[in-house]
Amino acid sequence: MHRSDKATLRLAFGLGLAAAIAYGGGLTAPYVVCVFAVVVLARPEPPLPLGKGLVAAGLLAMLVAAGIVMVPLLEHYAAAGVLLTALLLFAIFFSGQLSGSPLTMVLVIAFALVPVAGVVSQALVGALALTLATGIAVGTLVGTLSSAFFPDPPQAGTAAARLPKPTRSVAAWIAGRATVIVMPVFILALTDPSFYLAAVLKTVALGQQAGETNPRSAGRELVGSTLMGAFLAAAVWTGLSAWPNLWMLVLWLMAAGLWAGSALTGARRSRFRPSFWSNALITALILLGPAIEDSANGKSVFQGALVRTSLFVAVALYAWATIWLLERWHDRRTSSRPLIPSEEKTA
Repeated sequence: MHRSDKATLRLAFGLGLAAAIAYGGGLTAPYVVCVFAVVVLARPEPPLPLGKGLVAAGLLAMLVAAGIVMVPLLEHYAAAGVLLTALLLFAIFFSGQLSGSPLTMVLVIAFALVPVAGVVSQALVGALALTLATGIAVGTLVGTLSSAFFPDPPQAGTAAARLPKPTRSVAAWIAGRATVIVMPVFILALTDPSFYLAAVLKTVALGQQAGETNPRSAGRELVGSTLMGAFLAAAVWTGLSAWPNLWMLVLWLMAAGLWAGSALTGARRSRFRPSFWSNALITALILLGPAIEDSANGKSVFQGALVRTSLFVAVALYAWATIWLLERWHDRRTSSRPLIPSEEKTA
C-alpha cells in the first residue's frame, strides 16, 4: 500500500472516530473536535508519537484555560485587549512560518476562540478546553494506531522537513497578512459570539491558508475551497437526512474524508493544492456542525446554512482582497526604493 493511501485511511478513520467520540459523548461544539483531528491527521510529517500528542493536548488545554484572563481585559479595556490579541496571533503565525509546524493553526484557534467563548460564559471556556484537547488526543491516537497497522517506510515524510524555510522578513510579512485577515472577524465575534463563533474558525483556516498561497492563485484557493466545503457539507447532510443517526453521521464523514483526503494526500490526482482540500474539508465540518445543532434545536437548517455559507464566502472574498491589496502595496513600496544610496548619488 502506498504511503498516500495510508495517509488517506488515517484521515478518514480519524475523522470518523473523532465524530463518534465528540457527538456520542455530547461534548461542547463537537465539530471543533473533528476540525482538530483533521488538522493533526493532515500533517505531511509522520504521525505524532502517542505520548507527545497527549502531552501537547494537556498543554493546550491549560493554555486555553489560562486564556480566560483575556476576557476582563477585553470587557473593560477593549482597545488594549484587541491589540494584545493581535500581537499574540502575529507571534504565533510568525513562529509557525519559521518552524513550519502545522500545529500553528491549533494555537491560533485556541487563542482566537477563548476570548470569544469567555464573553459568552466562563464555564464555556473549560468545556472548550476539553473539546480542543480531545481533538488533538483523538488525532494522535488514530495516527498511532494506523501507523502500527500500516507502518510507513523509514525516512518517509522527511521531504517536507527539507523544504526551505522563509527568511524572518518574509515570515513577518506573511504573519502580518494572516493577522490582518483574522482580526476583523475576531472583533465582530466579540459583539455576537454565538453567531460568529464558527466564522472565527473559518477565518483562522483562511489565515493559515493565506500564508501558503500567492496573490495569483488566492482567489481560486480561498473562495474555491470555501465553495467546495459547502458542497461537501450539503452532500453529507443530504445523505444524513435519509437516515439520521450517529453511525450514519460517522460513515458519511468518513466518506467525505476519503474523497477530500485522497486529493489532499496525493492518492488521487487533483489540480488543486493540498491546502485547498484541507480547507474545504474543514469548511464542510464547520458548516455541518451548526446545521446539526440547528436541527436538534428546531431551527431552520436551510436558513442557517445559507447565512453561514454567505458569511464564509464573504470572509473568503475579504481575505482574497486583503492579500491582493497588501501584496500590491508591498510590491509598490519595494520597487520605489532607490537602488543607489543617496550619498553615492551626491558624490
